[in-house]
Amino acid sequence: MADAIVSVVLERIAALVEQKIRYEVNLVRGVKKEILKLSVDLNTVRNVLEDAEKKGCTDKVVKGWLTRLENTTCEMDDVLEEWNHSIRTFQIEQQSSDRDVVPHNKCTVRFCIPRSCLCFKKVSVRREIALKIKEVKEVLDQILAEKDRFGLTIAASQPSDRESWRGQTTSFVDLEEVYGRKFEREALVRKLLGEGGGSEEGIRVASIVGVGGLGKTTLAQLAYNDSRVMKFFKLRIWISVSDPFDEVEIAKRIVEKAGGRLPNSMDLDGMLQCVKESISGKKFILVMDDVWTEDDTKWKLLKNALKSGGKGSKVLVTTRNERVAKMMMGEFIENDWMIHRLGVLSDEDCWSLFCRIALCGKSKDACEELENTGKEIANKCKGLPLAIKTLASALRFKNTLEEWERVLGSEIWKLEEVEDDVFRHLFLSYNELSPTLKHCFSYCAVFPKDTRIDVDSIIERWMAMGYLGSNADDDDDWKVRGRGYFGNLAARSLFQDFRKDGDKEINSFMMHDIVHDFAQFLRKDVGSIRTMKTTCGTCNSLLLSKVEKYRSCLFDSEEVVEPHVCDSQTRVRLLDLRNCRLHDIPKEIEKLIHLRWLDLGYNLFFSDDFKSIGKLYNLQFLRVDQCTLGGISSEIGNLSELIHLDLSSNRILKELPESLCNLSKLERLNVNECRELCGLPQGIHRLKKLKHLCNEGTYSLQRYPQGIAELTSLVTLNKFLPCDGNKVGWLKNFNRVRGKVELSIKISSSCCDLVEDAREAELGKKVHIQDLTIFFNGEKVNESSSSSSLSSIWNEVLDALHPHPNLQQLTIEFYNGSRLPGWIVSPLNKLTSIVLFFCERLPSLPPLGKLPLLETLSIQNLCELEHVGREFLGIATATTTTSSCSSSCWSSSVVGTNTIDGGFPKLKTLTFWRCEKWNKWEDIGAEEDEEEYSIMRCLTHRLIIMPCLTELEIRGCDGLTELPQRLLRKVSRSLEKLNISGSTQLKQFYADGDGRKFISRHMNPRLRFAY
Repeated sequence: MADAIVSVVLERIAALVEQKIRYEVNLVRGVKKEILKLSVDLNTVRNVLEDAEKKGCTDKVVKGWLTRLENTTCEMDDVLEEWNHSIRTFQIEQQSSDRDVVPHNKCTVRFCIPRSCLCFKKVSVRREIALKIKEVKEVLDQILAEKDRFGLTIAASQPSDRESWRGQTTSFVDLEEVYGRKFEREALVRKLLGEGGGSEEGIRVASIVGVGGLGKTTLAQLAYNDSRVMKFFKLRIWISVSDPFDEVEIAKRIVEKAGGRLPNSMDLDGMLQCVKESISGKKFILVMDDVWTEDDTKWKLLKNALKSGGKGSKVLVTTRNERVAKMMMGEFIENDWMIHRLGVLSDEDCWSLFCRIALCGKSKDACEELENTGKEIANKCKGLPLAIKTLASALRFKNTLEEWERVLGSEIWKLEEVEDDVFRHLFLSYNELSPTLKHCFSYCAVFPKDTRIDVDSIIERWMAMGYLGSNADDDDDWKVRGRGYFGNLAARSLFQDFRKDGDKEINSFMMHDIVHDFAQFLRKDVGSIRTMKTTCGTCNSLLLSKVEKYRSCLFDSEEVVEPHVCDSQTRVRLLDLRNCRLHDIPKEIEKLIHLRWLDLGYNLFFSDDFKSIGKLYNLQFLRVDQCTLGGISSEIGNLSELIHLDLSSNRILKELPESLCNLSKLERLNVNECRELCGLPQGIHRLKKLKHLCNEGTYSLQRYPQGIAELTSLVTLNKFLPCDGNKVGWLKNFNRVRGKVELSIKISSSCCDLVEDAREAELGKKVHIQDLTIFFNGEKVNESSSSSSLSSIWNEVLDALHPHPNLQQLTIEFYNGSRLPGWIVSPLNKLTSIVLFFCERLPSLPPLGKLPLLETLSIQNLCELEHVGREFLGIATATTTTSSCSSSCWSSSVVGTNTIDGGFPKLKTLTFWRCEKWNKWEDIGAEEDEEEYSIMRCLTHRLIIMPCLTELEIRGCDGLTELPQRLLRKVSRSLEKLNISGSTQLKQFYADGDGRKFISRHMNPRLRFAY
């Protein structure tokens, strides 16, 4: 932790120097040299901090020195930030005195300070900052001077001590000491005896991945000594690897255990040659226990030598890092089936293991007395075997209920036995982390145990805490950095219970209670000197503790009746006042000059006054969603560091102030569900860094300034309504837009450039849009003389809105054209879902069956649809002639196979709703009903139609009298639900008439039939 904060302060000082802030330094005379010397001293001490943190695990004197260094460095970080805040304060005050609205400033306020603003109006402020810097610098000097007496060495010269204290592991296991793991052992043995694990011939790799103390080595021992494994492999080798990964030493051990001859010289090349000779042709299993290195160059040399083993040979790896497992399995691995992610023990197995140790030698009466308390203690370990063994061993010689209850009532991280044994294992993973990752990990303990943590939220908090660095480089996205940091921590098994957004990224996770305790332990002595001296009679101790340790203040709305801001909270960078029943923005917030993240959401504000917030010049994230705001005051424009502004669900908010366009660093503006919002500020083009304009549910938003076309960095634009002079062509340069987009197109015969404007949008270049809704409104086609030209406009506009084939979901609403465009049925499309809603003039449906990935098709309110022909399936008809076999209808045939594309190969759900004129669904022919039939009398093809269909709904289609029976038989095996409710004639035929026999005879007996 000390390394982390020292690195942060060094980065801040380096930024001051590199950005030529000598003007600011001159404001505090005599401090410049001290700051530069501090940088040199901190760089020197950082080189020995890794050694200091290792010694601090056992030496309390070193540990105390590290704590004082960390806390004092935190203090210096605060003072440097106050320095910058003062500069910004006077700059904004001077600008405000010259004009009513803060002008757009293209320079970075923090580092580009006009000379006219470089003099404080009050000498006392200058002296106060100078005094603070010198005072903290003196304390740091004393601390840094002490480092030499600890004999600290530069980390690079020190070999890893993991193996030295952990000891060599062996293949021997006492089965009487193992509880649980029966199913895990069976699963692992199956992997070892089967195929998979890599792409290289002659060697397959399996792995066991999990956090320290989970039992990876024990599971490997169980598998290694399984009778089936012993019989299957001719040669078994166990190697305790640890760190460093010494190729020569590992190769030597393999040769020795394989009974081979060692070379005369101990060079790597000769040793690997001996490895090849000693295992040549033998089917072996090699266990490599406790692998840490991610350097594949070290592994590849050894792996190539191991390929000389017999077919079916396996390597079993245990590691804490999933990236190590994947590296060793090979870069061409298609799946991670061979990675065994080890889980925790069951409650029953935990108690059995606990009893064997803690209750050993105790009388029956004593065991009964201690049982209930013992079970609660075992539950605190949450299935982690090492923690159970540690606590049980500590209780083995405690014989009274009072002693056991004292352990139960203690925080696990405060127990000396846990610190010495359990945390020592976790420190191995922790010490592998960079200083930034150490901060990111330990900060997660700010949340209570058993909290499901949102990934995007924790990344925002890391950014606000300064862990993700600055965001000055446009090409270096802090969110990408944050995702990378999260992935690194997750791969090291420090997080668990992941949830994904479908098949996409992980969106939330949890921490094991013991890992959470460890993260708390890391921060137990962290805190600012000034904050530790501050007391508050109102704030509870837990709240103040989080302010000290995490610089975060999270009010619990259920516990706090009236949250307030006091002097003890002045260091906070994150303040959560969400749903705290506030009616006004607390004026005292303006004192929190270090605040970077503020959540005021879900409060009922009676005032729109942002004056107190407007003085938080360091603020980066602001949430005021669901606060019944009717307006936003102009002070919002003072927040020059703001990155994220959430105004969503303020349903009476009608307009945004022009001063909002002063926020030159703004990346996300969320106005979702601001239903009364009429327009966006005219100066929106000045928000050059805006990436996300979230505007779903903005039903009144019809004014889009032309300047929006200049926001070429936009990634999110949920809705765009080109009307009242707006043009869809303004989207031309929005090629970064991704996700879901809704376009609202107004058609009018008086607008002659609608088609060209639609082409100008160049939707075909928007490769990242996955979900597109095109909502039409405007002049409908009728029987008038101008209907022909108007119909042509409708058709050609939709033709021009040709999206990229990457599009996955398409919705077309209130389209009044007479046909659908040709691009919609291209086999190159990746469409998985299509919705056609109120397309009133469509008389027929195109061959949508050609779409190879379509899973959901919903056709609603097609008022003119009367006939659905066989062409709808996207396959040729049974009457296709020889000459037509080469025509476009068969262009999707696959040469060299026995199947024909088309016929909705992936469709799962098909819905027709309120197509009231629909009276005929053409069935497939008798020849097509056969499993196989001949084409051109020389090729035999298998015709597959809707093989995945599970749900068919035909609701409110009163004109349809019968369903295509041959087609129904085709889909009968997969169909699980048939719903014909509201379709009067279908109900009469299938529920009450002859059609019921067909359903019972030909359909799936498990079919859910609704009518």
